[in-house]
Amino acid sequence: MTSHDPRTTNLTPVTLPAKPSVDGLEEKWAAVWREQDTYAFDREAALAADRSQIFAIDTPPPTASGSLHVGHVFGYTQADCLARYHRMTGKHIFYPIGWDDNGLPTERRVQNYYGVRGDATLPHDPDFTPPQQGGDTKSSKAANQVPIGRANFIELCEELTVLDEKTFEDTFRRLGLSLDWNVQYRTIDDRSRAVAQQAFLRNLARGEAYQSEAPGLWDITFQTAVAQAELEARDYPGHYHRVAFHGADGPTYIETTRPELIPSVVALIAHPDDERYAALFGTTVRSPLFGVEIPVLAHPMAEMDKGAGIAMCCTFGDLTDVTWWRELSLPTRSVIGRNGRFQGETPQWLAGGPGEELYAGELAGKTTFSARAAVVEALRASGDLDGEPKATQRKANFFEKGDKPLEIVTSRQWYIRNGGKDVDLRQDLIGRGDQIDFHPAFMRSRYKNWVEGLNGDWLVSRQRFFGVQFPVWYAVDAEGEIDYDTVLTPDESRLPIDPMSDAPEGYTQDQRDQPDGFTGDPDVMDTWATSSLSPQIAAGWPVGGRADGELGNDSELFAKVFPFDMRPQGHDIIRTWLFATVVRAHLEHDSVPWTDAYVNGWILDPDRKKMSKSKGNATTPLGMLEANGTDAVRYWAAAARPGVDTIDDAAQIKVGRRLAIKILNASKFALGMSQHELADDAPAPMPEELTVLVGRVTEPLDRAMLAGLAAVIGAATEAYEGYDYSKALDATESFFWTFCDDYLELVKERAYGSDESLDRGQVESARAALQVALDVLLRLLAPVISFATEEVWSWWHTDSVHTAAWPTVDEVAAGAEGGDPRMLEVVGQALAGVRRAKSEAKVGMRTEVSATTMNGPEADLALVRDAESDLRSAGKVVGAVDYATAEAFSVSGTTLFEAAPSA
Repeated sequence: MTSHDPRTTNLTPVTLPAKPSVDGLEEKWAAVWREQDTYAFDREAALAADRSQIFAIDTPPPTASGSLHVGHVFGYTQADCLARYHRMTGKHIFYPIGWDDNGLPTERRVQNYYGVRGDATLPHDPDFTPPQQGGDTKSSKAANQVPIGRANFIELCEELTVLDEKTFEDTFRRLGLSLDWNVQYRTIDDRSRAVAQQAFLRNLARGEAYQSEAPGLWDITFQTAVAQAELEARDYPGHYHRVAFHGADGPTYIETTRPELIPSVVALIAHPDDERYAALFGTTVRSPLFGVEIPVLAHPMAEMDKGAGIAMCCTFGDLTDVTWWRELSLPTRSVIGRNGRFQGETPQWLAGGPGEELYAGELAGKTTFSARAAVVEALRASGDLDGEPKATQRKANFFEKGDKPLEIVTSRQWYIRNGGKDVDLRQDLIGRGDQIDFHPAFMRSRYKNWVEGLNGDWLVSRQRFFGVQFPVWYAVDAEGEIDYDTVLTPDESRLPIDPMSDAPEGYTQDQRDQPDGFTGDPDVMDTWATSSLSPQIAAGWPVGGRADGELGNDSELFAKVFPFDMRPQGHDIIRTWLFATVVRAHLEHDSVPWTDAYVNGWILDPDRKKMSKSKGNATTPLGMLEANGTDAVRYWAAAARPGVDTIDDAAQIKVGRRLAIKILNASKFALGMSQHELADDAPAPMPEELTVLVGRVTEPLDRAMLAGLAAVIGAATEAYEGYDYSKALDATESFFWTFCDDYLELVKERAYGSDESLDRGQVESARAALQVALDVLLRLLAPVISFATEEVWSWWHTDSVHTAAWPTVDEVAAGAEGGDPRMLEVVGQALAGVRRAKSEAKVGMRTEVSATTMNGPEADLALVRDAESDLRSAGKVVGAVDYATAEAFSVSGTTLFEAAPSA
């Protein structure tokens, strides 16, 4: 890694463009950075360096499912500003990029793009050609998708994700992210699969991973189990139905939004303190239509003030039913299958009862919607429906990427212990959160609240195709039944493996699915089960039994950089990616995965709703970048405070574009002045080293400017060290505009050396101060305005501003000595007052001033006196300047010559 030392800068004669422009800078400099490998991580140098000189970033692997959206631009830019700052402080930046290409989003995109759907029962077709290439609204419906075998479906997933990832890379390069493109991974590649499988096998060996057949949330569209962290509660239209259950002493009315579940009722439950139902506890009632005898029980989770205060416990309608079922040891009477339809055969507890015919004729094989209509009509006919249904909005659980409410079905799944059922583990994980510095700090409470609210372990298995397979097989007994208690595992040296095509040790392929043989686990891991290992994957965590270099293993590097320094991410995935990564590091390494977590906010649309591709309200980032320029977009992202949700604001982007343009134009102006030939000069001089230039700053206004700049260096550095890029930008930008609007105007005549009354030292002081300020300001702005600063830097440097040293107060201290930053502010006000008088008189700015009076506190007037010569030159004041003591500073009595002098 090269680093700029301000005392030994590689300088070149200043080359100024005729007309600088922000247009085209992205293509120009992105190509240079790629060719020169500007942001590459020097592994050997890093291994030889102290750990404190390395800054490792656990970069979010974006989901490869079509296109990036503006939220990616927002969060990744903020993280990049922090990375660029730390690189400029001389640290070795380990900044890899991954692509999260396995999982449901990818499968859904493949289904819609190619018009297909996976079917595990179909064989591989080596000659298969998909029916379409590109999205089609018709292909989003399962009925219109062509079923294909597992292997064919996975091939299409691989094909499309590679194309999507290339598009993502092009956008990230256009955004100017200083990633190390030499260190990439895909969560479906061999190394990622091996790491995820190794971690799982170790979880299994330690008893942290286990299998259980139990009721759980199920998405009928994607045909897979869903974890607690992936839930999204949404309002869903429904109706309350007041329904009678029949007991010895008459009817008991319940209110339900899901009357179709009456055939699965196993109990009526009320709160133990509810006097209305105290006499019923311990008795039984009969269900309407089906006549099943069910108990009336008490449980404290029953809500006395909700509906009738007594509820059906069905197996299963919601998560509360699961809790009641488990804690009250109730029977299981499931009627809804994995496909979201009622089971085809009449359940044995309904057989021979009054509802057998209703079930067989109206419910079997129907969707919940159709079954609900049939049950409601039957309740009307029987008189068990009290009044008509009343419309309501009910809360229903959805898979965050799904479109239909989740059902609860019983299935066999894999889990990893995460504190949901283990109080001690939960406390350990809360403790891990306390070891991580969150930025902003209040995000720690979101992590803690999530951990404290867990009600189950992490469900990590998915019934899909494109994912990391569980590296296990099961023995098949002599009768051909799968023995799930006999789990067969591979040696880690074999990883990655596919249990659906590879055989376990001691078996041959012809024993697959045969008596006394084996069968492979068909499920794949939740995508978070892989991406939660992103630090291990990126940094070369060794896969057991493999030498360094194999599969990208790098034990030396991993030992050096783990735990990482920073995890940047959005606050919406604290409960998933952040928490899951903490779980894996705690279980496997007994540590945190990183020391700091930077959490960005969301991008909101004008209605203050979160932008997302699924909602169709997300801006396309490439169009935004092309229309405004990358620096303008980076400015908009960096102007937002850490962790704060931000509106997609075109006006803020325009401010950023104006700043980038001003950097180019003001820099050309300043460098042009500093290189202007004096009467006795030879050709324009070469730029000089910063230490030499600082030593030439002698004039009060120049020293005042550098004193103000020193304060900005200190403020920006402190802000970046606190992960507050926006505060650093605000301090720097504010000073930059003061530099442009006041300082440049005040010293330009002196810097040009056009006034023969000035001695050479006064001229050189202005020129030196201009170069010093420009050199420092470009470095301060470089993390945000990455392209324009690189362009200007190249006008007189041979290295990159992004590998230059972050400025320090010591660099400018000698030139700032004795300077009062307030001088520039006050003298700037004085110049503005003089110019205001000219504007009011409707004359040009070159009109000479015959007299003017400065009013203000004595301390302010003293500052103006010390810089009076610069004020006179900039304001064309040739007459008297008077000073009058006043409470506040102002300019008065400005009189002008009748005509402006000739230019």
